Amino acid sequence: MSLNWTKKDFEAYVLLYAAHCNHIEDIAEQKFIRTKVDEATFHRMHTEVVVDSDEENINKIQTFVADNNLTQEERDELLNNIKQVFFADGSVDILEKKGFSILKKIIS
Repeated sequence: MSLNWTKKDFEAYVLLYAAHCNHIEDIAEQKFIRTKVDEATFHRMHTEVVVDSDEENINKIQTFVADNNLTQEERDELLNNIKQVFFADGSVDILEKKGFSILKKIIS
């Protein structure tokens, strides 16, 4: 699989996947993500996250991480932003906890 994503595309995809992993995208989650990426990137990557299956979501994230040399600082910042997406609506459910566990293994 070849992804022609920028790091901002990747960040948007991961954060949107995090917001979508429990199949409920809260407005607060979307607002937080919009503070991290521009509107065009948000909409383009949102469509991709929603259209892709869960397996495709994970495969794309794994592929980008494997093909790009993210610094430890970039990885830590991304994981922190993922946590902020999950907490944006005031609660973290079991699906979000599971999603974070998976993303942490891939990104760390």
